[in-house]
Parts: sequence; structure tokens; C-alpha cells
Amino acid sequence: MPDELIDICDEQNNLTGERKMKSEAHRAGLWHRAAHIWIYNSHGEIMLQLRAKDKPLFPNMWDISAAGHVGAGEDPAVAGSREAREEIGLDITPDELHLAKIVKWGDIYNEIINNEFYYVYFLRYDGDIANLKLQDVEVQAIKFIAVNDLEDDLKVNPEKYTPNRNDYWSFAIDEVKKIIK
Repeated sequence: MPDELIDICDEQNNLTGERKMKSEAHRAGLWHRAAHIWIYNSHGEIMLQLRAKDKPLFPNMWDISAAGHVGAGEDPAVAGSREAREEIGLDITPDELHLAKIVKWGDIYNEIINNEFYYVYFLRYDGDIANLKLQDVEVQAIKFIAVNDLEDDLKVNPEKYTPNRNDYWSFAIDEVKKIIK
């Protein structure tokens, strides 16, 4: 995946005015922003993506619907709509995304120090996922799964999902349950 220029934040998510390449931010553990889009449908299902097998972080694992780094000077909602279009071929506008919260997350995987503020968005999509075009270098597959089935499978097979996010997964499941009531 190509490197990209991103804005650097302090530990309170304030932009510092500094810009670095994503790889440099990951090497040094610098705080930066990412957009996460949880897509759900009116049947109470959440769309998951199976990460590409060659991804440096968590290859071959099920993850949120779409996500990516916020580029330098980019609004997080714009980044979210861009990532949905690039990764899964879903053409949406930033206004269609509903910001639920901002999550501070630090993680180390291999030699990547990933200190991020996730801008967590939700989006309802009742279209046919067979019509979506996946970005091969990012995503192997997508699927909708019932929130109750996902909740159960996370307990039984946690190794199938991106790790260290149990509270985050629970948050997303609870949000979708609230939304579809």
C-alpha cells in the first residue's frame, strides 16, 4: 500500500501543524487520525471486510466495514467517504456518515506503533453487496452478519477478528442494536 502524508496530533487529538508520512508516524508512534465506517442494514446486520492477505496489519482477519487514515488537510468524514469508495466501491458523501464518537487507540503490531484517534461513523446501507467492487490490495471479501451472530462469534472465535478491540467491537454492536430498534 502506498505511503501517504498525514497530519500529526498531540495526545489530546489537537493538530500540531506537523505532517509526516504514514510510515514515519507508525515508526515513531506519532498520534494521527483515522476514519472508521461501520455499515449496517435494516435487517440488523453489520458489514465486515476480510482484510487482504498481504496487509501489514492483521492480514486475513475480519474487520470493520471500511477504514483508513485521514490524509493531510483532509476532514475525517471526507476521508471516511473516500475509504468506503476505494475499499469497497460504495459511493457516499461525507454528509451521509453519522459520527458516533472519537476513540483514542494505541497498539503495537510487529514494528508498527499505531497511535490513532478513530473517528467512528455509522452508515445504513440496504443495497446488494454483490454490486460493490472491492479493492484487492485492501479487501478479500465483504459480508453482512447479524449483530447477535457477530457477538457470539467474537466470543467463540476471537482469532478471526482484528485483535485487542473487544470493547470497540461491543460498542459497534450495541450502537447498531440501538439504531435498528
